[in-house]
Amino acid sequence: MALITSVLSIRNLFVLSLALNVSLILRTMYEREQSHHWLTLETQKGQAVQKTRLALSPTSSSSAATTQVDTQDGGEKILNLARGDPTMFEKYWQQMGDKATVVIPGWQHISYFSDVTNICWFLEPKFAKEVVRVHKAVGNAVTEGRHIVVGTGSSQLYLAALFALSAQDLPEPVSVVSEAPYYSSYPSMTDCLKSGLYKWMGDARSFNKEGAYIELVTSPNNPDGHIRRSVVNRIEGILVHDLAYYWPQYTPISSPADHDLMLFTVSKSTGHAGMRIGWALVKDREIARRMTEFIELNTIGVSKDSQLRAAKILEVISDSSERAGSSAEGESFFEFSYNLMSERWKLLREAVEHSRSFSLPEFRPGFCTFLNRVSESQPAFAWMKCERDIEDCEGFLQGHKIFTRGGKHFGVGTEYVRISMLDRDDNFHLLVKRLSAIHI
Repeated sequence: MALITSVLSIRNLFVLSLALNVSLILRTMYEREQSHHWLTLETQKGQAVQKTRLALSPTSSSSAATTQVDTQDGGEKILNLARGDPTMFEKYWQQMGDKATVVIPGWQHISYFSDVTNICWFLEPKFAKEVVRVHKAVGNAVTEGRHIVVGTGSSQLYLAALFALSAQDLPEPVSVVSEAPYYSSYPSMTDCLKSGLYKWMGDARSFNKEGAYIELVTSPNNPDGHIRRSVVNRIEGILVHDLAYYWPQYTPISSPADHDLMLFTVSKSTGHAGMRIGWALVKDREIARRMTEFIELNTIGVSKDSQLRAAKILEVISDSSERAGSSAEGESFFEFSYNLMSERWKLLREAVEHSRSFSLPEFRPGFCTFLNRVSESQPAFAWMKCERDIEDCEGFLQGHKIFTRGGKHFGVGTEYVRISMLDRDDNFHLLVKRLSAIHI
């Protein structure tokens, strides 16, 4: 009996020692990880918890914080809404089930080439077909007489456009401008390679340099959601229209956009940011050829698998739009997204009004040809201003565990911040709750 007791004691001590060592290791790992950005994904309601942590490189004071999901202490949960990750759309695609599923056998699409007769030789014909179809269904862009250039997101297409529009024989780089507040990534993307072809020159309203220039017109605008037009308006200028948000869930579709070079992306139109697919509608054949040349030099084309998946997603969207209201199809993707955005903006405005510490832009309603009714703008981002002498809005909200992107990144003052409206429901509702509770 004494022998058994002795063995059990040794075993218990061993188990206790092992537990203490594991605890010490986990604590050390936790403390070391606090200086990094983490994205934590958790399953819910009793399912096994799986955490995927992705390190993010800091680009601002807001992105230096830790994103955590802490179900044990909701008051301590950090909301990182500095980026526009469109996870809000997950609910719709979950409801679609297998309608948007694509199966690609291992032997298919091995070649670099898709259609050698096309200027954009890596453009999948199926994807091109669905791009034309979705624009026709929505009525937001002219596709007739345009060349389609596919890219790894609209970011690659933006750089391809700068390359294509910059003359090779100019004595100095072409100036690149956009009206402030402008998309925060324009300056860094433009100057990251320190190209001799083009150079970021800031706010279009203060641009007074002579010579060639490229003006970026983002409409609806990121970050403030307003409809934009060019402001420099000189004969030496070339325009690039970034229309990533010209879709019915964000703004009334007044007429088909008809510009020389227009950029779109599935990231904000359908919510599939991870697919990394965008497209440009280009009127000039030589510009389309030069953009294709850039992508060929940069990545030797664009993933066929992503294009085929994007084609299927766009097909489902067009189907739902063309059959909207029927008992078989139900609510279209854009109606679902519009209603969700409408509810979110209503809740956000109520929270801001209750707090009286912030203000939001006002938008004039307009007739939407897609929805066939008057609708309001409800941008993907809230462009919020801190009132009551709060000079550093980003820092102030960080103190309330709300991480945003401050106005200085968009070419304006620090009293402004951009907040993503596209996060999952639990994070958005926690944002509204916290803003409503702030009183100064």
